[in-house]
Order: sequence, then structure tokens, then C-alpha cells
Amino acid sequence: MNELISTLNDLNVGKVKGNEPLANHTTIKIGGPADCLIEPSSLENLQKTMEIIRTKNIKWRAIGRGSNLLVSDKGIEGIVIKLGAGLANLEVNGTEVTVDGGYSLVALATSISKKGLSGLEFASGIPGSVGGAVYMNAGAHGSDISKILTKALILFEDGNLEWLSNEEMGFSYRTSVLQKQRPGIVVRAVFQLSEGDGETIREQMKKNKNYRKETQPWDSPCAGSIFRNPLPNYAGQLIEEAGLKGYSIGGAKISDMHGNFIVNDGGATAEDVLALIQYVKDTIFESKQIRMETEVEIIGRK
Repeated sequence: MNELISTLNDLNVGKVKGNEPLANHTTIKIGGPADCLIEPSSLENLQKTMEIIRTKNIKWRAIGRGSNLLVSDKGIEGIVIKLGAGLANLEVNGTEVTVDGGYSLVALATSISKKGLSGLEFASGIPGSVGGAVYMNAGAHGSDISKILTKALILFEDGNLEWLSNEEMGFSYRTSVLQKQRPGIVVRAVFQLSEGDGETIREQMKKNKNYRKETQPWDSPCAGSIFRNPLPNYAGQLIEEAGLKGYSIGGAKISDMHGNFIVNDGGATAEDVLALIQYVKDTIFESKQIRMETEVEIIGRK
């Protein structure tokens, strides 16, 4: 791995760190080390990185701002690619918005609102990147990415850059084709928004943000919603009805504010969180015969 890191540094692809703790790069502040973490300085350098990954047959994983992720205490084998400032360009052409995968979703929603464009109000409190949001079809308040995305530019492992249409992205609830069938990195997205009243848009965003502050523990390290809603039921409500709010294992605790959030209450490990997830699954199944499925993505060494 040292030789690989040296090669990447020689190519000047961006920031390269060996044995980097992923607790520093996830919103729940949990995660063992990545063998190598790269933050490419440009799309061209991301392509160079992927070329090395392919030729050397190295395992890889892309992340954005680290929300919706639980990384193993043993870390991640191979290369972790973090999209950041090197892939964070924004272009607005009328009601069409083209934005890179490393751009903050919250910053995008805020910027767009100032231009009187409607369609991203739901994203005002989602703490992730555009790439991650497209990857998992992020949503809230009755809307999601699939409602506004026209197409996305994907870098695949074979080095090909390909535009996928909304239909080709295979969106469903918190899911896209990229998660299983066609692993790739969202490097750019095109959204079709609509003209609206700036003040009305900002007021709706403020309401959405305040709702999150009042009902969800965003002042504590967490990964976002842990479980998918087993519709017509809601995960948080099922957990609260089971009397599990505040229940903890090790440093992992079910939020007192919202049953579908697990917070790092201090020194939590991924094993603590996984044990708590399993406890919730067992409890809900025993009491309601409902199988709970995780929304948070669990990755890394077993």
C-alpha cells in the first residue's frame, strides 16, 4: 500500500492519506482506518485514480460527506475515494442546474433558493453531498432526488464516463441502480427545477430545517435515519411504541428525540451500533412481526 500511495502522490491526483481513520469522515464519528483515502483535485485526477484501481485490481469505495454510513471498526480495505472541493462546481442555466458530486446538498439548496428556483426545498436539512444524494435517492418531506434529476454523469470502474437518464438510474425508495447492479461514482448531476417565489421557497426551507432541528438529533453525531420505513408503518413510530427511545448499548444510543436515529453518545463503536440495530430488529419482529431493514449503509471489513 505504501508503494501505491507513493505512486498516487507522484501523479499529484489530490490529497492522499494512508491508514486514515474514517471516524474523521463520517457524521456519526465512527469508523476504522482506510488503507488509503484520496480526495481527487479534479475529475481528470479521479479518472487517473480509477485507472490505477483497475490496473492494480484494488478494492475501492466512494464516499461524500459521510452521512448515511456506518463504517466497520476494522476500517475499509483498499482505496476510499472522497469527493470534495475538487469536484464541487455549480452551473445554473435558467431552471436547469448542473452540479458536481462533491457539492454540499444543503449548500446547493440554499444557493438555488436565492435564485428563486423551486424543487430542492426538501433537501435543506440533508447533510450529504450531491453525489451521495443521487446514489441513494435521498429525500424528505414527500419529495426526493428522483423527482428533479434529469441525468447523472457516472464514472464506472472500467474507466468509462456515462450519462444515465432518470429512468436508467433505476430509482426507488432510497435506492438507485448504482448500489447493486452498476457500482459507480456520481461525478455530476443535472436537475430540472422550476421558477418560484424566492421568499416562499426560503420560508419552506426554513420550516423544513426547523422541523429537523425540533425532531431529530442533528446536534449529536449520527448517521441519519437507521431504518427504512416499512410502509405503511414508520420506523421511528414503531421503535417509540416499543419503548426503545433512549435505549443504549455501549456508546450507541437510540435518540431521545426520534426513534429512528442512533447517536454516538461518546466512544461508540460500530459494533455497539450493530448490536443496537439487531436488538431493535429482534424487538420489533417479536412484538409486531415486522422485519426492519436498514437504510444506513454498513460497509468495511467484517
